[in-house]
Amino acid sequence: MTTAPTAGPGTTEPAGRTPRRRAVVLLVGIALLALLTDLLTKHLALQLLDDRPPVRLLGGAVYLTLTRNSGAAWSIGADHTWVFPLITIGVVGWITWMALRLRSLPWAVSLGLVLGGALGNLTDRIFRAPGHFVGHVVDMVSLFDPYGQVWPVFNLADSCLVSGVLLAVLLELTGRQRDGRRIGARGDAAAPVTTGPADGPVPAETAPTDAEPRERA
Repeated sequence: MTTAPTAGPGTTEPAGRTPRRRAVVLLVGIALLALLTDLLTKHLALQLLDDRPPVRLLGGAVYLTLTRNSGAAWSIGADHTWVFPLITIGVVGWITWMALRLRSLPWAVSLGLVLGGALGNLTDRIFRAPGHFVGHVVDMVSLFDPYGQVWPVFNLADSCLVSGVLLAVLLELTGRQRDGRRIGARGDAAAPVTTGPADGPVPAETAPTDAEPRERA
């Protein structure tokens, strides 16, 4: 009878805490990078685009135009600005809870993008005019039209949010779980069995075939 090898230093840690620590560090790092980059682009937009006509780029595929949005896309909910910070705080709490069992690096990227984008727009809601928790979000990118007639004017935080959600949908569709498992991948699947004539179920590879000689009665 053999016994399983005793877990020594470096055996249980990589399978447990280390993947979770790496995933959480990646999540936080991406969220901070997204947040800081979003704040920087908004600062530049306020400095360079205020009181000037839209800037045409890529032959009109992209325009840089400064807008301040009190609602969501297409100014949805503009009269209920206070609702969006509450939703964002709920999203941040949900991501924090998810991080407790996070061991998947792709999921860390997805959740980090969502967290960074949510915090970027939450910062505007809290600290920008006209007041705390009713601040207007700074947007500056418009596609195919200088005034958002084709697609809502957006910012980097919005891009991170959409990218993170799309990545999460892709991960769900491919069966990747947040704890690192993958649905449908069974490395320990049992060998198929077949029923023997007298001894009950036996492994398929050991079941007798017609080619084997049979003992005469």
